Amino acid sequence: MIPATPLPDFRSPEFLRAHVRDTLAFYLPRAIDPSGGLFHFLRDDGSVYDAHTRHLVSSTRYIVTFSMAVRRNLGGDVAWQALQQAFDFLPVHRDPATGGYAWVLDWRDGQARVLDTTNHAYGLAFVLLAHAHAHMAGLSGAHAGIAQTFDLLEQRFWEPQHGLYADEATADWQLSPYRGQNANMHLCEALLAAFDATREARYLDRAALLAEHITVRQAALAGGPVWEHHRADWSVDWDYNRDDRTNIFRPWGFQPGHLTEWAKLLLLLNERRPQAGLVRRAQHFFDTAMKTSWDAKHGGLFYGFAPDGSACDSDKYFWVQAESLAAAARLAQVTGEARYWADYDRLWAYAWAHFVDHRHGAWWRILRADNSKISDEKSPAGKVDYHTMGACHDVLDTITPCAADAASP
Repeated sequence: MIPATPLPDFRSPEFLRAHVRDTLAFYLPRAIDPSGGLFHFLRDDGSVYDAHTRHLVSSTRYIVTFSMAVRRNLGGDVAWQALQQAFDFLPVHRDPATGGYAWVLDWRDGQARVLDTTNHAYGLAFVLLAHAHAHMAGLSGAHAGIAQTFDLLEQRFWEPQHGLYADEATADWQLSPYRGQNANMHLCEALLAAFDATREARYLDRAALLAEHITVRQAALAGGPVWEHHRADWSVDWDYNRDDRTNIFRPWGFQPGHLTEWAKLLLLLNERRPQAGLVRRAQHFFDTAMKTSWDAKHGGLFYGFAPDGSACDSDKYFWVQAESLAAAARLAQVTGEARYWADYDRLWAYAWAHFVDHRHGAWWRILRADNSKISDEKSPAGKVDYHTMGACHDVLDTITPCAADAASP
C-alpha cells in the first residue's frame, strides 16, 4: 500500500527510488512466466488476463526498465532474474532468415507462433534501446546487438535522401508509404542510449540528425509543432487516422506528450553535444504542450490537440504526464527557471492523485477527461510502466549521477 497523503517530496531522490521499487513490485515476480519471457497483460490487481500474447514493444520495454533498475540496485535479485529472462526471450521475436522482429507472437508451452510479421522501425528502436540498456546493466551478450540492430535499420529503413527512417515493412521488407515522426523520435532516444553504451560517435551523429530533421525541418512544415504523420516524400499528411482513435501508436493530432518527449531528448542531446538553440527549442515544445493541453478544470494534460489548438482527444494518458514531468525537471535544471519546477510539482501532484494506484502499485493507463477510469486493464501491450519508471530515472539522472546513486539503498 502506497500512502496517498500527505503528498511526498516529489523532488527527493528517496521518493523517486521508492516509487520505482513500488512500481517494480507490481510486476515482479507475478509477471515472470516460468515457460519463458514475461506476461504482458495485467489487470489493476496484477492478475494476468492474457498469458499468451507477446508484443515486441512490451518484450523490449521490460528489458529497458529492468536494466535501469539493476543499474541503481533497485528491485534486488528478482529484477536481475527478470532482466535475464526478458533478454533471453527477445530472440524469439527474431526471424533468423530475414533479421526482422515479429510484432506480435502467441507463446504456448515454450513454443512461439507468429501472429503479426510486420517489421516496424518503432519496434526496432526498442530492440536497439533494449540492447544498449542491457549492456550498460552488465548483461553478457547485449553489446553485439547494438551494432547488429543499427545495421539492420541502416539496411532496411534508412532513407538518406530524407535523412530519416521509414516506418513499416512487410516480412520480406517491402516498405509501406507511411512515414511517421514517432518511430524517428524513439530511434533518437535509442541512438542516444547506444552512444552512452558504446561511446561510438556514429550513434550520436545520427541522433542529432534525426532531431534536426524532425524538430526543425518537419516541424516547420506543420507550422511549428511536430506533426505525427507524413507521406512517403515526408510531406505532411493532415488526414491520416483523423477518424480513428483506436491506433495507440499513430494517433491523429498534435501530441503534447511527444512535444515534451522531444523536449527531453533535445536536452539529452545538448548534454552530450551542446548546440545553440537546443535548449530554446526544448522550452518552446514544452511550453506549447503545457499552454495548449493542460486541463484547467480537472488537471493533467489532454492526449491530443488539433491544428486550431482545440483538444481533439481529451482523454488523459499515463505516459503523457510521466514524460512531461521528466522534461520539466530537466528544463528546471538546465535553465534555472523556477517555473519548470512548479510545472514538475503540478504534474506529479496530478498524477499522484489520479494515476498512481495506491493500493496495488503502478499507474493506470488511461482516464477520461474528468479523471474517471475507463477500464481495469492496467498494463496491456506496450505499457509495462516503461514511461513512469523511466521518468523517475530521468529525474534522478538530473539530480544525482547513476553511478553514485547505485550505491544508495
